[in-house]
Amino acid sequence: MEKNERDDSMEKTERGNSSRTEEPVNYRGWKAMPFVIGNETFEKLGAIGTLSNLLVYLISVFNMKKITAATMLIIFNGTTNFATLLGAFASDTYFGRYKTLGFSSFASFLGLLLIDLTIVFKKLHPPHCKAEEGETCKGPTTGQMAFLLTGFALLVVGAAGIRPCNLAFGADQFNPKTESGKRGINSFFNWYFFTFTFAQMVALTLIVYVQSKISWALGFGIPPILMLISCALFFMGSKMYVKVKATGSPITSLAQVIVVALKKRHLKLSEPEQPRFCMFIYVPPNSINSKLPNTNQFRCLDKAAILTPQDEILPDGSAANPWRLCSMQQVEELKCLLRVLPIWAAALVCHVAIVQLQTYVVFQAIQSDRRLGNTNFDIPPASYSVFLMLSMTIWIPIYDQLVVPFLQRLTGKEGGITLLQRIGIGTFLTVICMIVSAFVEERRRTIALTKPIPGPKGAISSMSGFWLIPQLSIAGLADAFTTVGQIEFYYKQFPENMRSIAGSLFFCGIAGSSYLSSLLIAVVHQTTEGAATGNWLPEDLNKGRLDYFYYLIAALGAINLGYFLVCANWYKYKGTENNNALGVEVELVRKKPLVDNEA
Repeated sequence: MEKNERDDSMEKTERGNSSRTEEPVNYRGWKAMPFVIGNETFEKLGAIGTLSNLLVYLISVFNMKKITAATMLIIFNGTTNFATLLGAFASDTYFGRYKTLGFSSFASFLGLLLIDLTIVFKKLHPPHCKAEEGETCKGPTTGQMAFLLTGFALLVVGAAGIRPCNLAFGADQFNPKTESGKRGINSFFNWYFFTFTFAQMVALTLIVYVQSKISWALGFGIPPILMLISCALFFMGSKMYVKVKATGSPITSLAQVIVVALKKRHLKLSEPEQPRFCMFIYVPPNSINSKLPNTNQFRCLDKAAILTPQDEILPDGSAANPWRLCSMQQVEELKCLLRVLPIWAAALVCHVAIVQLQTYVVFQAIQSDRRLGNTNFDIPPASYSVFLMLSMTIWIPIYDQLVVPFLQRLTGKEGGITLLQRIGIGTFLTVICMIVSAFVEERRRTIALTKPIPGPKGAISSMSGFWLIPQLSIAGLADAFTTVGQIEFYYKQFPENMRSIAGSLFFCGIAGSSYLSSLLIAVVHQTTEGAATGNWLPEDLNKGRLDYFYYLIAALGAINLGYFLVCANWYKYKGTENNNALGVEVELVRKKPLVDNEA
């Protein structure tokens, strides 16, 4: 990694033929990363330390059924991820990433604190019962559920701001116009996820162990403290940050293109190879977006930029009525978004495999032999997901420091391979992961039926829980390729004023995967309940066919991989086509800096 950016510390930008310049922007690069990554690391330690064992908590403390608890958490995770779109919109439009991160971090702290209080005070959770001894368990009251859901709601608010903004805020600290700054951004994405997965590992082992084996109250009390440290670290680095200002709603500009294109749908466009002298080309002053060349995809949208005699141009070069005339820059910004959407759709099915594995591997672990060797120490079921994180943690620095430089020498590309190639490798690995998972589950179930260990919730297979490691390791590799690749892809392919929204797009994909997972579970339940093979996903996995369910996801993943390859072959990277459009072009000087530099 580059430890500093001496050549990038000051930037002056000149527009057009004017001699006027922006105020200098002090890019601190890696010097600001301890605060940015530190904030994210402790936030993930706190949030994952609570959420990773929440399934077991809802079942054992709130006396919920497995399916009810799993469905509740899947919906919660989906809502949390979809909320990132609102947080990103508020950040890019009104508050900026710095203020959004500060507010959201405090909301997360309050949410974690409320969840901890549900176990600290007896009146905030149902009375303890022993279902294995035939005792009837009482479920949570309306008041207890309301208090718990309030904590969930605050976590949703926190995640809505933190998840889409943290990555973009970190990338803002590097100068994107210098070689060292570009290398810093590329490396930052990898190292960000390295620390992210390391935090997950700690949460899934130490914090989950404290919750499961020592005390729920103590285990749920640690995350709010860690979240408080996260808030402190973030504000400690306040004076070092480059703070990009909110530039107004980018959604309005996109909506204008759609509306104007519809109004002008009857106008005819010239052929692509012919020069277009009637297209309106204008880049507003103070725009942080790079100028985009005209592309031939989605050409119907180009009609929004056709300059007619009825369209009026103001003295500053802008359109008098932006709902009657849009610039080619606006059109191309919308095209950037539309080109990404098919790739995003492919990610929905890809992440279904990871979502289902992380959910059902806990149930598999519960009905497997989790003893460590010949000792009486049992690995907590929720801790098995740490092997997925371990796989990512080991692979990411190897990929960043060894594989990427090797591939760069081999291919001459900036990242060694293209971002879509990286995502494609991860998509392929998810299919392999599901096939391996099905083989392992078939073995676990067979042994449970032939050589069982009696358990309170169904026979426990004498198969070692360590047989779950291969599928989790492959899932970790798949996640490392797809997750890092997708977020970097969205960040680089979206217009600069939509980078928070670009970050939220990844989490919206995760949300869509969560809802799709819930739908898939419901369909499988309803379809297989009366089948000859029986319900595939009952409370007792030994009476079901989870392996068939994994094969089903693998088949869907294979179809999705084919769809992704078609989309990737069609995709054109931002700025790769020449701008053949000619017309009325206006270049203006930026009059105000777009960065709050509060050094």
